[in-house]
Amino acid sequence: MIITTDKYSVNVEYDSRRRKSCIIFVHGFSGSSKDFLNFFPQVHSEFHCAAIDLPGHGKTESPEEVEFYSEESIHYCIDSLINHLACDQIILCGYSMGGRAVLSYSITHPDKISGLILESASPGIEAAHERNERITSDEKLAENIERNGINWFVDYWLSIPLFKTYKNLSKEKRIELKTEKKSNNVVGLANSLRGFSAGKMKNLWSNISKITFPALLISGELDSKFTEINSRMNAIIPHSKHAVVKEAGHNTHLEKPEDFIILVNNFLNKIS
Repeated sequence: MIITTDKYSVNVEYDSRRRKSCIIFVHGFSGSSKDFLNFFPQVHSEFHCAAIDLPGHGKTESPEEVEFYSEESIHYCIDSLINHLACDQIILCGYSMGGRAVLSYSITHPDKISGLILESASPGIEAAHERNERITSDEKLAENIERNGINWFVDYWLSIPLFKTYKNLSKEKRIELKTEKKSNNVVGLANSLRGFSAGKMKNLWSNISKITFPALLISGELDSKFTEINSRMNAIIPHSKHAVVKEAGHNTHLEKPEDFIILVNNFLNKIS
């Protein structure tokens, strides 16, 4: 389904179940709504499922202007879907970059959210010099994507240490993953890095203590960086739980889908 907004067209995938409660899945950088489609039939029966393509990803438009990829623009994108669904209860579930997006949105629009699931996500970078370094690093990656193309990016991206556990996936899954990522386009990925770099995202560490709704934090046992970040977040967010998925890296829903959906459904069961 395509939602037409005042800024750009947004692609959304959703199931046929119409419920008063909805869970919206938001993908990570270079991913898409397709990353979560296999989970729809397995989600708690009281919840309607939707997944969105963020600007520059999947079938959502990839504008030339960087402003359409900003934190505020992504809020607008998520808000458009929430308003379209018109559910009484909204649960947001975001992975990595998508986790940053839904956390930021939830803090800005707490009245619209009943629960939050963050997979391998962060509230932002605290130190100003580290934020600047990340902006510079992401700009260099954006330029390399523009110079070298999507095939180069996919080979590079899947070779970085954060995704070293992908080697444990089956050959079929690795081929499928590379094929999906190669369906992205240069403009979308480069501008996504420029507009919503972790360095440009607001530092939300001082805000997460104000979250009043239930939150589930998921990280992989083999992803020490984000497990440490999530452990720290769990100590600050009042009604949160941190679940560490055994033998998984950064992308737990890809590497350990059975464990991931059990955690999600247990959380939804408590919400419902």
